[in-house]
Amino acid sequence: MSAEFQPPPRSFLGKFQCAFRGIAAGTRGQSSFFVHLVIAALVIGMGVWLEVTAIEWCLLALCIAVVLALELFNSCIESLARAIDRQRNEQLRNALDIASGAVLVGAIGSAVVGLVILLPHVVQVLG
Repeated sequence: MSAEFQPPPRSFLGKFQCAFRGIAAGTRGQSSFFVHLVIAALVIGMGVWLEVTAIEWCLLALCIAVVLALELFNSCIESLARAIDRQRNEQLRNALDIASGAVLVGAIGSAVVGLVILLPHVVQVLG
């Protein structure tokens, strides 16, 4: 029998290093993550241009963070699935599809929030 895995103790700074390494690993080769980053940059640019309020900034930032976090969780599930089984596995396929669905739900919800916040400002500037 193999011994149970025990991660080595880490300092507070070490935990941040692991988290940043995880972000790098989770985004490497993930084109959808970069699509979300481009959209986030566009939303930030629109917010600056339209001079949204502090509360609106908070909502936009929260939506951006949620979508990016969901993408990282999706990447995590993909990585775990590859580590568990490289053969066709219906349970892993379902888990991967569920994680992708979570990203889609978060992205649609965030898009709705973004439109509700930004559209009135655009109408005001252009109208």
